[in-house]
Amino acid sequence: MLTGKYVFAQIIEFLPQKTFQRIVMKYQGDKYVKSFSCWNQLLIMMYGQLAGCESLRELVCITTAHAPKSYHLGFGKSLITRSNLAKANANRDCRIFEEFAYKMILIAQGKRITKEFEISGRFYAFDSTTIDLCLNLFWWASFRKAKGGIKVHTLYDVVTQIPTFLHITKARVNDMNAMDEIPYEPNAYYIFDRGYFDLARLFTINLIGSNFIIRERGQLQYEIIEGEELLEGSDNILYDQTIRLTGLQTRKKYPVLLRRVGYYSVEHRRTFTYLTNNLGISARHIALLYKNRWQVELFFKWIKQHLHVKSFWGVTENAVKIQIYAAITAYCLIAIVEHDLKLNRSTFDVLRILSVSLFDKTPIRELFETPESVDDMIVGNSAQLCFNF
Repeated sequence: MLTGKYVFAQIIEFLPQKTFQRIVMKYQGDKYVKSFSCWNQLLIMMYGQLAGCESLRELVCITTAHAPKSYHLGFGKSLITRSNLAKANANRDCRIFEEFAYKMILIAQGKRITKEFEISGRFYAFDSTTIDLCLNLFWWASFRKAKGGIKVHTLYDVVTQIPTFLHITKARVNDMNAMDEIPYEPNAYYIFDRGYFDLARLFTINLIGSNFIIRERGQLQYEIIEGEELLEGSDNILYDQTIRLTGLQTRKKYPVLLRRVGYYSVEHRRTFTYLTNNLGISARHIALLYKNRWQVELFFKWIKQHLHVKSFWGVTENAVKIQIYAAITAYCLIAIVEHDLKLNRSTFDVLRILSVSLFDKTPIRELFETPESVDDMIVGNSAQLCFNF
């Protein structure tokens, strides 16, 4: 990177602007627009996410204070007002930002696919997070009598640590219904919590040729076809059984064999029972994959706390979706920057450093170079003085 460029300007160089402009042309997003384009809107939304702005008023206040820098930051030449940005978020097609977010997901996933993992294959964790909203403001997000909310159903790549699919619904939509929207890949593994225990849908995954791992729920009626009740050995595996469901309804919903694995977690001091349709993978790997399902929970916590999708800058459904997709784009962009510049830091560390350096003109790589500590300099100077003496 060349010196003299703001850190934010250096970051956005990793965005495929031509790809975004093609998407804008597809949906005619800049039709009749004279100054504040969709590209300017995306950049200022991403700046607000990275800078940790809590409201639209705060975002506009900061950008107005730095108005002379707006052109160099990519915000456009005209002065940004709260009404203009609010109208753009409310009226411009959110599919522009959704499609571009998926493009960024593919780029980030492709770059980080070489990340080392103990098992070879494609592994996805699926879960949802609920974001509470004020029903008086977000009237369209009805949930309970005096409460609103939305759910973000997310398919999370365990290996690359990138969200690959998002499905935004009202909070009252049952989690299991979102399983029908997942773009399943043959031979890939899909990891679910027991809240998604639906045998009919799991059998559909089996018919597609994909694999699932899910925690057992309730008291299943089954017969053991093969396997010991207790296994002696390491890895805390208690049993590894091949079973056939015998319940009247469960047998109709899932008529083929299942695998049942019991694992004792020393950390939690309890036993977990997993069901899977894969009869070949080791029991230890099944337990390992389910343990990695918690990465999607950490992603939800991370994106709520550090990309501020919990405090929305608009009240319409379109504005909420644009902000969520801008946050996902920012997340993928940070992952791409970390990979391409070989920073060897966690995504959280990269975000934490960049978020307080957006108006700095230091090359990004230099921000992550560890300088010689003051204590080391004092010790070195003292040794030099002693040597000279």
